[in-house]
Amino acid sequence: MALNQLRRSQLVTTFGPGSMIDLPDCSVIVAGLDHWRYDPARIPVIEEPRLVEKLRAFLDRDTVTLRAPPPAPEHPNEPRTDVAAWNFPAWFIVQESRPGAGRFRRRRLVHAAALENGRYRDAESRSQLQVVPVRFVRACPRGHVDDLDWKQFVHGARTGCMRQLWIEERGTSGDLAQVFVACDCGVSRSMAEGAGVKALGYCSGRRPWLGAVAPEPCDLPARLLVRSASNAYFPQLLSVISIPDRRRPVDDTVRALWADFLADVESFADLAKARKKPTPKERLEGFSDADVFAAIERQRAGESGVARNVKEVEFSALAESAEEAGADVPDGDFHARRMPREHWAAPWMGGVADVVLVHRLREVVALAGFTRCEPQGPDIQGELSIDAKRAALAVDQTWVPAIENRGEGVFVRFDPAAVGAWAARPEVVARGRVLVEGFDAWKVEKKVKVEFPGVIYYMLHSFSHLLMTAIALECGYPSSSIRERIFCMPSDGQFGILIYTGSSDAEGTLGGLVLAGRSISRHVRRALDEGMLCSSDPVCAYHRPGEHDHQRLHGAACHGCLLVAETSCEQHNDYLDRALVVPTVEGLGVEFFRDADR
Repeated sequence: MALNQLRRSQLVTTFGPGSMIDLPDCSVIVAGLDHWRYDPARIPVIEEPRLVEKLRAFLDRDTVTLRAPPPAPEHPNEPRTDVAAWNFPAWFIVQESRPGAGRFRRRRLVHAAALENGRYRDAESRSQLQVVPVRFVRACPRGHVDDLDWKQFVHGARTGCMRQLWIEERGTSGDLAQVFVACDCGVSRSMAEGAGVKALGYCSGRRPWLGAVAPEPCDLPARLLVRSASNAYFPQLLSVISIPDRRRPVDDTVRALWADFLADVESFADLAKARKKPTPKERLEGFSDADVFAAIERQRAGESGVARNVKEVEFSALAESAEEAGADVPDGDFHARRMPREHWAAPWMGGVADVVLVHRLREVVALAGFTRCEPQGPDIQGELSIDAKRAALAVDQTWVPAIENRGEGVFVRFDPAAVGAWAARPEVVARGRVLVEGFDAWKVEKKVKVEFPGVIYYMLHSFSHLLMTAIALECGYPSSSIRERIFCMPSDGQFGILIYTGSSDAEGTLGGLVLAGRSISRHVRRALDEGMLCSSDPVCAYHRPGEHDHQRLHGAACHGCLLVAETSCEQHNDYLDRALVVPTVEGLGVEFFRDADR
């Protein structure tokens, strides 16, 4: 079944392999990459060496290729290119309601084997009845998914009963406690019981998106999952902004070619032979033999070190754009200019060191894997954990789907001296301990191994959300299309935020964010003023992450002040506290932007 109803970008960010989709006529699970049909002439490889290097380490592969999802053919004579999908789940509910004992809604639960041409034939009336897929499945955080064993769920150990099963809706809210599975033998069980710990037994390890492949072993308890729920599919996305590494761009290229082509190069003669091969010839074009050989020696001696993390390279390029005003070239994938300080200076901008208008940028986003039930996305440095438990996109994964987004943005660099002085204040240290208590409780509850991001990251992230909300009112883009990138590297004194937008179906944008950047001081002032008071105050301002509710990763933060669209936030609306940015009604005195500055 081809998925011609989806945009290509959705196959990377939302509906990748293993995701479940409700189509007009059926419910399907998107097939693995082994079943995607490509026309190599129409689907060029996306070049992004830094992203490829990260994916090779994450997937533990020698070679990884980035490719855009295949487009639907525009003409019948064109080679067929499509994305396959399999029907899932295998259990259906017959759309013929019968009254139950208490006049509640009662419908048959049948297996796909009982259907004829997609319909259920009623033995009494001999009529063809419509069916819809059942909305409940079982899954685990590693991405495995399977149908429920409905007979065992209802009867327990006594599974020999072959009578008809029914779905009974004993209320109008759709709550699990009001949905029962009943058998003609008289036994019934509430779906709310299936949500209990180990109520469904252990995971079967099935991977239906990979086709007829044997399930892999899994020792996790199975969880009840609603197919259309927001926790049914969490893509593991890795994104890189195509910014040239201004320190040693040849080192990045040599590192990307090292394992396959350059590891055995010992002399200029060896290098000449290697450069005759198609891939090195293309990638090393523009670099002299001397520069390439010097980079090879650095790589062999370990001087080039471990590849820098995703955000470190991006911050360096943005910061150097700030220091070298006018040195950038308005061509290619990256074009940024520093805005003179006199154009944005204001009393409330004292902690800001530079403002850079990013007129052009290119972001490449790749789908590396996925999870269910619990997200396992990139950390605060934009890196995916190699130890993360994920589901595979293919049986033999040699390439990953990726998209290119082109757009614009505004980069705000913070003064490291001002940030360091603020973080050392006793009041801020005490507030950090409060946030750590909530973070530690969250780690115990979720059973994850993650490091506390630090109070500085909380401040930068919260300020970013306030600024995005303020800019969205005037920039001309919907708030859900504006995204953030938080740079927080205390060891190097690198602090900043990038507010940007991008589109996969255009060569640029309308300039709204750059225009907003020219009035950045006014937008910052409005963001700070609106952040001081929340519609949920004083409840929001006095929130304690370790005591009051299950929002363990929030300080003073809620939907009334800081939370934004999930597509905009790099950390799924976690690690937020506006008390670290502006004064709140609680009066903690931990704000980075002081009253005196405004």
